Amino acid sequence: MFDRIRTDLALELKDKHIDKNKCDGIVVKECIVEGNIKETTINILDDETSKIIGKPIGKYITLENKSLSKDDISINENFVHGLWRNLKELVGNANNILVVGLGNRNVTPDALGPLVIDNLYVTRHIHDDICKTKAISAIAPGILEQTGIESQSYIKAICDEINPNLVIVIDALAAMEPGRINTTIQISDTGICPGSGVGNNRVRIDENTIGVKVIAIGVPTVISEISIIGRYIDLFIDKNKLDDNGLYFDFDDLDNLCKVFVTPQNIDLAIKRISYTISEAINKLL
Repeated sequence: MFDRIRTDLALELKDKHIDKNKCDGIVVKECIVEGNIKETTINILDDETSKIIGKPIGKYITLENKSLSKDDISINENFVHGLWRNLKELVGNANNILVVGLGNRNVTPDALGPLVIDNLYVTRHIHDDICKTKAISAIAPGILEQTGIESQSYIKAICDEINPNLVIVIDALAAMEPGRINTTIQISDTGICPGSGVGNNRVRIDENTIGVKVIAIGVPTVISEISIIGRYIDLFIDKNKLDDNGLYFDFDDLDNLCKVFVTPQNIDLAIKRISYTISEAINKLL
């Protein structure tokens, strides 16, 4: 309905664009895993499809269940296992891993990355003498407005110093569907562009910009007001069998609507639980 609706989720971008633009450069697989988690794997195979969807060529894995944001121990254990299983495949033989928690610790919907770092088992400093498994190091670089340094520059400098063979980046995302807020985890092997979902694009963090393979883990914690409005207009049109080309909506304040993002009432508890889920999955790699 609205071109200005933003999302970081490859799954939502696929749903939005692929039905209208038939192409062969995408492979989608859906299944139910770990009991009751919906897992969707999207492989973008060529430049044409990448341009249509707006995501780089690569793999995007989405784990979904409505109970993720609730106080449900069993579902969080299932997510830990599902996330670990996919990470294990993507990480491969990498044994020197830098984990980066992006975001602003002082803003709850954006605090996912730093909170994940708080719960990690950091082993790089003891790896040679005691620990015979993977060497894990971790940083939470803050945001540009706090440090005056782009996250990409910060991460590249650390990588040049400690030479990891893999970087895992965690960040909060934006979604287009209200039902995916705090209920979805996306994993990709294409890196990340911080702030893209809220229209605040920063320098990409990927193998091309930092020289190391990057796996990104993200959870949608916010949705734009214009996405909510657009969603319910679409439902109204569908329910009443209307053609949206015959409708006229006059939003005098459209630009400001696109800049307003909202988050659920239980965001504090949800972020704490989900950040712990992600950190436990990464810890399990040890």
